[in-house]
Amino acid sequence: MRQSFKFLLRPTSKQAASLAACLEDHRQLYNAALEHRRTAYRRAGVTVRYGDQSGELKHIRADDPAGQGRWSFSSQQATLRRLDKAFAAFFKRVREGHVPGFPRFKGRGWFDTVEWPKDGDGCRWDSQPEHPTATFVRLQGIGHVRVHQHRSVRGRVKTISVKREASRWYVVLSCDDVPAQPLASTGAAVGVDMGVVSLVTTSDGERLANPRHLQASAHRLAVLQRDLARTKRGSRRRRKAVARVAALHAKVRRQRLDGAHKAALTLVRSYDVIMHEDLRIAIMTRSASGTIDNPGRKVAQKSGLNRSILDAGWGCSCVCSRTRLKAPVES
Repeated sequence: MRQSFKFLLRPTSKQAASLAACLEDHRQLYNAALEHRRTAYRRAGVTVRYGDQSGELKHIRADDPAGQGRWSFSSQQATLRRLDKAFAAFFKRVREGHVPGFPRFKGRGWFDTVEWPKDGDGCRWDSQPEHPTATFVRLQGIGHVRVHQHRSVRGRVKTISVKREASRWYVVLSCDDVPAQPLASTGAAVGVDMGVVSLVTTSDGERLANPRHLQASAHRLAVLQRDLARTKRGSRRRRKAVARVAALHAKVRRQRLDGAHKAALTLVRSYDVIMHEDLRIAIMTRSASGTIDNPGRKVAQKSGLNRSILDAGWGCSCVCSRTRLKAPVES
């Protein structure tokens, strides 16, 4: 089977600056490639594809050796493939009659991942195996970055990605040939109901508590958002305030995802088949404010319910249960 492993990076200040520069150069490459496609089609009716833009990379790198030329050629090709997949998804939505959503330019803060498609090509996992106590990953143009490896990596490392979340950096390994470890069959089946008071209520009458992570951090979040509102746009203080708010949201997200994985594991260890509702969370959490001509009713109550639903993380729980099930999910 294929499995991903995510570890926290411990870069030095110089390496963190290089990681940020790498991310920024890949963002600019993505935006430039998008503009190239748009301009070529608008002015000449020419469709530019991935192969055309990949062939121009060597000229871009030669013209900018201190910028684009610093980074791995393969990682830049992966960024161009990312744009190509965005266009493929756009045309698929057009064919199926859905809302198309043309690929957009990536602003700062909307491009947070760089991928190296092959271990050993511009990157190397466990680049210093002789080190007695620490694990390192080597990235071209950045160096050997220390990794907080909290568990062993199984299988063969295929791709390596670096991701920024608020002020933290993570490395994500996608591994092939990971040995499967099936759980013992229990012969039991259960239906589960997602809720707000209790996160999960099973047909056997058992309940899993809803930890309400966002509610627990609400006071601290309100203080940070008030400080953010008092800062001037474009100032250094505002950037620091934004980073603090983002860091708290990232912490809540990690807590919510960890709780969802633990809840899913509790269920799949006890049951072979788990049936749950086919929830339309996006529809359930729509605003009730309405319009000026047709205002909504009980807007404040609906807003609080929406916040509670999103804080429960129903989507995380359903995804975790699907990835761990020993039998297909039935809705």
